[in-house]
Amino acid sequence: MSNSATPTGKASGPLTGLRVVELSGMGPGPFAAMLLADMGAEVIQVDRPAESELALAPKFDAMRRSRRSVILDLRRPEGVEAALELIEKADVLIEGYRPGVAERLGLGAEECLRRNPRLVYGRMTGWGQDGPWFMMAGHDICYTALTGALHAIGREGERPAVPVNLLGDFAGGSLYLVVGLLAAVHEASRSGQGQVVDAAIVDGAASLTTMLHGMMAAGAWRDERGVNLLDTGVPWYDVYATSDGGHMAVGALEAKFYAEFVRLLEIEDGLELREDPSRWPELRKRFEEAFAHRTRAEWEQVFAGSDACVAPVLSMTEAGEHEHLAARATFVDVDGMRQPAPAPRFSRTGAAIQGPPCEPGEHTREVLLNWGVADVDALLESGAAVQTPS
Repeated sequence: MSNSATPTGKASGPLTGLRVVELSGMGPGPFAAMLLADMGAEVIQVDRPAESELALAPKFDAMRRSRRSVILDLRRPEGVEAALELIEKADVLIEGYRPGVAERLGLGAEECLRRNPRLVYGRMTGWGQDGPWFMMAGHDICYTALTGALHAIGREGERPAVPVNLLGDFAGGSLYLVVGLLAAVHEASRSGQGQVVDAAIVDGAASLTTMLHGMMAAGAWRDERGVNLLDTGVPWYDVYATSDGGHMAVGALEAKFYAEFVRLLEIEDGLELREDPSRWPELRKRFEEAFAHRTRAEWEQVFAGSDACVAPVLSMTEAGEHEHLAARATFVDVDGMRQPAPAPRFSRTGAAIQGPPCEPGEHTREVLLNWGVADVDALLESGAAVQTPS
């Protein structure tokens, strides 16, 4: 399976030839654009002259990798027209503004599809394009809260645990946007007609709970926190502290894996205790006491190569050094910055990091000329487009 760690200088991947215009934003939209670019799409990031107050220095913003940037002043008609000329030649547009903002700029779906009828117009929002809350501000934690997903995460009797912004922004947002965009591109290749993809984080986060809803309907899941099979409700699916302050994650769900787990943990009556729910608190305490007698590294050696379904809880810094992830080059260094490599992997048309994070406006002249935008010199002289120094 192919997975390139370093910029190739030439587009590669299964999406080579796909043209994407990304109206720069924060979070899930840029991450979706990065995924497309890593898979070979030519993604042009349209930055605006003013940077976000939350933005990282561009060289550290790994989500800006694999694509080129132009700066266009979308407050000016010339800048909007230049953006529309890019959009005319694109297969996909990504925008993550609050509903109505793109329309006010003159870059709404109706106008863009009029200029390019086969365009797939991707809209990335938290609440969606309609509904009572669609104009409210929000962030990942708000969207996962409303869908029940946040309620399900955490221990019994404790507050919900906050899963950073991975569950909403990136799982419920970016990944569903990418799936929707690629599905619509596939359909457009047959019909010749584009369409709008409304990717709302609330919809994606709700979709992620599909299995849990099925289990609730079957009586196999309670709508409570920390009392179920996959939320620390059973002692053999939990995290345990080691003697050196580290932790080991246990997921020994199936009987044969559980038997291997308690054998290696040296809990002789572990099989018997599992069969009696009234004794699960005792079993959990036995697990806690056992793990507390050795370091994380010692437990790693005990469970190495086994089917006990046990793994060390590594920090992000440690993860890149683990033998399995190192062997797969799951993390890579580009221009001195450690970051995750492209995923998934392809046997023939390998994805690759196409280049380091782009500086805003780094490629303005190059892109505008290459994409056939009119009057590039006039745009640059007027300030409607900005080329930053290389």
